[in-house]
Amino acid sequence: MRLSSDDLPMFFTDSHVRLAERLRAAAPAIAAVEAPGAHADEHGRDRAAAAALGAAGLFELVVPRAADEAEDSGEPGDRPSQRSGHGIDTRALCLAREMLGYVSARADSIFAVQGLGTHALGRAGSQAQRAQLAAFARGAQIAAFALTEPEAGSDVAAIATRATPVPGSEPGPKGGDGYRLDGDKLFISNLGIADHAMVVATVDPSLGHAGLTAFWLPLDAPGVTVQPLAAIAAHPIGALALRGVALPASARIGEVGQGMKLALETLDAFRVSVGAAAVGMARRALDEALGFVTARKQFGKLLSDQPLIQAHLADMIVDLDAARLLVLRAAHLKDTTGGKVTTEVSIAKLGATEAAQRVIDRAVQLFGGRGVMAGAVVEQLYRAIRPLRIYEGTSEIQRTIIGRALAKQGRVP
Repeated sequence: MRLSSDDLPMFFTDSHVRLAERLRAAAPAIAAVEAPGAHADEHGRDRAAAAALGAAGLFELVVPRAADEAEDSGEPGDRPSQRSGHGIDTRALCLAREMLGYVSARADSIFAVQGLGTHALGRAGSQAQRAQLAAFARGAQIAAFALTEPEAGSDVAAIATRATPVPGSEPGPKGGDGYRLDGDKLFISNLGIADHAMVVATVDPSLGHAGLTAFWLPLDAPGVTVQPLAAIAAHPIGALALRGVALPASARIGEVGQGMKLALETLDAFRVSVGAAAVGMARRALDEALGFVTARKQFGKLLSDQPLIQAHLADMIVDLDAARLLVLRAAHLKDTTGGKVTTEVSIAKLGATEAAQRVIDRAVQLFGGRGVMAGAVVEQLYRAIRPLRIYEGTSEIQRTIIGRALAKQGRVP
């Protein structure tokens, strides 16, 4: 991280500058997870990445605080204040994801999903559920966010996983109601290393989105099957099959019918940080490209002395700087205004991920044949950036949000 007290002071506080120093110190250990030969297989790398994040204390930035941890503890600046109304410091989150995007797309994904999986507990969890958050903040437990289904992606209201009420299933003299979960979830990140998942299911399909309800599911429960999947970018991901999974009523997060609201609030809280991860990946690609073109000679001179190569570099830095500014503007507004900044967040997510794709594509082009060889840093970035234009709201969804807002206002916001 390059942040100092003089770097974009309009966006950051002293606590963010101190956080940047912590991130700089943590980066080498997290980057080491991706070193060739460091681990026997991808699952080992996933586990090691989660352990490195926990050891650096970074999960504390995304996991909500339990009720008895309302006041900040530790040294000043260790944990930037969570005052944005959604339980996290968005600028701190973006700084962390920019660093992680630079050193390890795998670690970035695990980090973000830890927040996605636990966010609803901070918003609507019971005292017993919130008591578990400390373990997730330490990295002793890992969470997943189980929303997407084979036939329900961007259309959350189409969720078909069923939570059937089962009267009298709760232990105790009063015998409260419980639930039986049946259904399938797809493209769920952190499966394979996660201990719990926040699952959204419907208690009654006829109610539409009003029937969607959130549950806190232990992934070792009978009837839960995790099937690993392999994505183009290295990170833990899988499918979740739920067959007659018995849950007590105490596993429900919030009230019946709050599932869609909690899911959308979670995505809204983290969406701008996707742009920050993209910025980190683009920064790494530009650094790799600069290192290559300033050392590689063709036609009797360095590539970096070729005017066309310089033009590519210029376009890359313009895209990168514009992307970072869009992200920081949205993050700052989210933290400081307390108002709804959906349009600004969508602009940042769309602009940053699309710009990062262009930067990384140019980096691959500048490397020539070396850029498409498996294992090259820019080749890994090329695979890692592509999913960011899809998850937490596709680029098409972001364009729809932005275009609708412009059409409604009749002027530039």
